[in-house]
Amino acid sequence: MFGVEKGDTKEKAEYLAKKICNLRIFSDAEGKMNLSVKDVGGEVLVVSQFTLASHIKKGNRPSFSNAAPEEEAVPIYEYFCNLIESHIGAVKTGVFGADMQVELVNDGPVTFILEK
Repeated sequence: MFGVEKGDTKEKAEYLAKKICNLRIFSDAEGKMNLSVKDVGGEVLVVSQFTLASHIKKGNRPSFSNAAPEEEAVPIYEYFCNLIESHIGAVKTGVFGADMQVELVNDGPVTFILEK
């Protein structure tokens, strides 16, 4: 999931793309997290998710005021996807702004949140 907040930059997208493509989160022959998505010949699925910019500190209704407007978010989202593709050659995307049904099979109890 990829969310864009107001004021996010291409530099942030570059940092995150590089980190994602090089993060050693896949098991090697000894079962240790030691291989990157590049090492295993994997693909990356990038789905836009404005709710990642939500704030729930006050009240019971989330605020999405920090989410970048579409005209700001789309270019950064597309730039990020292009960067991933240039690093590993394989990226799949969702449809920006669409209400999608995304199914995930999580291989183990591992989740990483990356921010810059």
